[in-house]
Amino acid sequence: MAWTFIVLAGLLEVAWAVGLKASDGLTRPWISFATILGMIASFVLLAQGMKTLPVGTAYSAWTGIGAVGSVILGMIFFNEPRDWHRILFLSLIISGIIGLKMSSS
Repeated sequence: MAWTFIVLAGLLEVAWAVGLKASDGLTRPWISFATILGMIASFVLLAQGMKTLPVGTAYSAWTGIGAVGSVILGMIFFNEPRDWHRILFLSLIISGIIGLKMSSS
């Protein structure tokens, strides 16, 4: 169950990171409000996952999911670069998250 919390927290991290961009510096009230709610929910889920997972594993997976998701959505919605270097390094982050999952009990 802890990994479910971490994955959901990571997906919410992606949502609030993209929300920060979409909120135009927190100047768009409804998007800003949704972004802040996403932040709170992400931290609550992260805290739940950390009850049983080691802090380094949980935090690394959370930030990794957030980073990978944010980069991918940035490529899709904000026309950010899509070169092979970025794809390679994203795959390394994903490999690290999978490795952490496989090595946790």
